[in-house]
Amino acid sequence: MGAEDDISGGLYQRFPVTVVSGEGCRVRDDAGKEYLDCMGGYGVALVGHRNGRVVRAVREQLDRIITVHSSLYSPARAGFLEALVAAAPEGLGAAHLSNSGAEAVEAAIKFARKFTGRKKAVAMRGGYHGKSLGALSVTHGQKYRRSFEPLPGPVEFVPFGDAAALRRAVDEDTAFAIIEPVQGESGVRPAPGGFLREAREACDRAGALLVFDEIQSGLGRTGRMWAAEHWGTAPDVMCLAKGIAGGIPMGATLARPDVVAAMGRGEHSSTFGGNPLACAAGSATLRALAEDGLVENAAEVGGVLLEGLREMAGRRPSIREVRGMGLMIGVEIRFDVRDILHGAIRDEGLLMLYSGRNTLRLLPPLVATRDDARLVLGAVDRLLSAEEGRRGIAGGGDAGGR
Repeated sequence: MGAEDDISGGLYQRFPVTVVSGEGCRVRDDAGKEYLDCMGGYGVALVGHRNGRVVRAVREQLDRIITVHSSLYSPARAGFLEALVAAAPEGLGAAHLSNSGAEAVEAAIKFARKFTGRKKAVAMRGGYHGKSLGALSVTHGQKYRRSFEPLPGPVEFVPFGDAAALRRAVDEDTAFAIIEPVQGESGVRPAPGGFLREAREACDRAGALLVFDEIQSGLGRTGRMWAAEHWGTAPDVMCLAKGIAGGIPMGATLARPDVVAAMGRGEHSSTFGGNPLACAAGSATLRALAEDGLVENAAEVGGVLLEGLREMAGRRPSIREVRGMGLMIGVEIRFDVRDILHGAIRDEGLLMLYSGRNTLRLLPPLVATRDDARLVLGAVDRLLSAEEGRRGIAGGGDAGGR
């Protein structure tokens, strides 16, 4: 741990675990202790650690070639692109490949500006799209923004879910509106009601593009291939990353072909984007999602978790609200969750995330089982019981033994 802290600085909030191996939903530390992983690398371990399809595809590609710049053709890249657009929402027949979610958002911003000839963006309060300057400009949190202003603009932020405010904001100067169908960093908040449809209509009226950020919510995470399917709405541009290549770094910006066609040759590119290793892993990931029932499993196991957590909320006064879809779940607690997270690591062998100071976030791999869900529920119940007792919160009870 020391070398990482000493050399890379204090840029990351770290947990005291050194992970050396993993498979499926479990990882092991350097002392051999096993953990049930509901962090999943912030959603990157989508199809499980060391997914067999991904491992085989990467090994086979390593024996051929590792890097081919996009100024040359690559069968691995072509195969992945064909599979990606085949799985994409209707109309998104073009794609730019990059290396991360922030890069996918940067491309979306440039595509929308070039296509519309406009500059203004409309983004959501509570929205998070990355920390590079362009992506940061449409990210709402001041803790990320304040040190780096002025940021590219203009950007107008509207309340997430407020259709009237969105309609007012999207005008003839608007290049695009960007929305997470399920906000991740602000506490796992699904879009309310018909908000996404209203956004679609507002953008169509104004001639603006609708951009969905499905970096965290896409690729089966919510029990549908794309979270926006829950609301029957498709975007003009969609940003992907995290688990898209089974753990290998990759980002993708999917768009209508006419949107990408507006870009001039050389106006946007990526040295590493679309490298054969990532593309082989990406093709294997898409096969795993399509052929191994992982999207359906996310709906089923996520349903077990959500039902159990909501039942728990009825008898645990420390729980304020349970939110989520599929295996993207937030549990809002009435106090800071730091001690819960560290207690989970120490006492339960459970890795979880935070979302803000008071929300537990669960992003387990889509290979999680019903038994895994029950283990998580038992661990969370015991942790909350102990913390309620420590804080003297009335109504708390014994969560039982292990």
